Amino acid sequence: MSIVDKAIGAVVSPILGIVDKAVTDKDEAARLKADITKLLITERSSTLDARMQVLLSEANGESWLQRNWRPILMLVIVAIVANNYLVAPYLGAMFGVGLTLPLPQSLWDLMTLGVGGYIAGQTAERGIATWQQGQVAKEQAKAGRLAGEIDAR
Repeated sequence: MSIVDKAIGAVVSPILGIVDKAVTDKDEAARLKADITKLLITERSSTLDARMQVLLSEANGESWLQRNWRPILMLVIVAIVANNYLVAPYLGAMFGVGLTLPLPQSLWDLMTLGVGGYIAGQTAERGIATWQQGQVAKEQAKAGRLAGEIDAR
């Protein structure tokens, strides 16, 4: 759950509690709470759509740098982490020299988010591919049964 989702949850819960206290008719309170929740979901969805459009425009951009700045940034952060935790300790142990680069918490969080997003994207991509294969197999099975029924007649 992202920080934004936690913040929205922290704001929505008291609002829904206020609706329960302020509106005496339970049906009306339920309708109001459903409307508020629907508005928040719609707003969150439009925010995600806007982010998706930015990513798609970058991915389809004319410039090589526009298309690849995010992966380059992730590779730089991974290189710093690899240096600090793999290369520098070994160089320090072998030669007494090892340069570590400071990695601010915000960059560490960015790398964690980027790797998590990559893993989630790959998982979703594989899940969709598996589902599509299942749908094709289901259609083929139906077609096979229909063909068998036609042949039997």
